[in-house]
Amino acid sequence: MKENKNEPLTEEANKTAEAAEETAEAAKEPTAEERIAALEAELKEKNDRYLRMAAEYDNFRRRSREEKAATYADALADTVGELLPIIDNLERAAMYDDGEKVKEGLVMTAKSVSAVLEKLGVETVGAVGETFDPNLHNAVFHVEDESLGEGEIVEVFQKGYKKGNKIIRFAMVKTAN
Repeated sequence: MKENKNEPLTEEANKTAEAAEETAEAAKEPTAEERIAALEAELKEKNDRYLRMAAEYDNFRRRSREEKAATYADALADTVGELLPIIDNLERAAMYDDGEKVKEGLVMTAKSVSAVLEKLGVETVGAVGETFDPNLHNAVFHVEDESLGEGEIVEVFQKGYKKGNKIIRFAMVKTAN
């Protein structure tokens, strides 16, 4: 008989223990106010991170714009600095009355221009004998001559210039066939 009395007591004890566990679990769950406060704190943190990221991006854009402007100004100053000796030579040549000395000065100046362009990485485009390329040349005349090759440049009216893959000026040429 003791077993029968123990069983209901055990069941009753189990029910009491389960109820205590449920009460403890319910006490562990946050209340609505606590959840709202936690969500508000999380929202405030994410908003703060967003504002910081937006400020960093604005600073990046400003710095990039300033660096771009400074790079352009530096490149312009370097280029003008390379051209100044040429201008000096032209001014000296203009002071001579003797045609032969002026011619000699102009030839020297033309050589210095070529040297400056080479130093700046600028290449000339369009020489007699080259094959016509519409990406580099502008054909302004055309002649038929069986002794010349197809699309061969016969005469250059104006040299072209390029730096790397960028065309500065197309060469104006006369082509054959």
